[in-house]
Amino acid sequence: MAERGNKLVLDNRELTEMFFLDTRVLGIMAPVKDYQFCWFINTSTGLDFRLNPELEIKLIRKKRDYFFSLYEYNEPNKFLSHYIYKNHFDGEYLLPEFKHLDFLWLMKGDEVSEEAMQETVQTIRSIPQVQLVAELTVDKISNKENLVF
Repeated sequence: MAERGNKLVLDNRELTEMFFLDTRVLGIMAPVKDYQFCWFINTSTGLDFRLNPELEIKLIRKKRDYFFSLYEYNEPNKFLSHYIYKNHFDGEYLLPEFKHLDFLWLMKGDEVSEEAMQETVQTIRSIPQVQLVAELTVDKISNKENLVF
């Protein structure tokens, strides 16, 4: 926290940096509903993504509230958690710099090997509704604070 005058100001940059330690992010283009996408992922991977309304991200833009759903899966007996974010809601974007992406898949909490990452990418690509899968480097995401929950 930084102090300005008599006010304490939360340093969001430091919070964001801490949040993104040990993370990997995939950007996915799949023009389907979020619950359908997670069903396809669960069916293809054997994972069990569930909607977590407590983690839903709310952004205020143009004096309106925008809500971005968030699905979560925690690997048993590991520290690795997976999160799937819906990137758009009612014409607004969670990450406006990636408007072409429908979903973001964030892996956090434990190291993800290159082999495991490539296997995940190939599995996602095998879903017929998926048009694109690409790994995003965190330093290329300019609105990464929008992903922090």
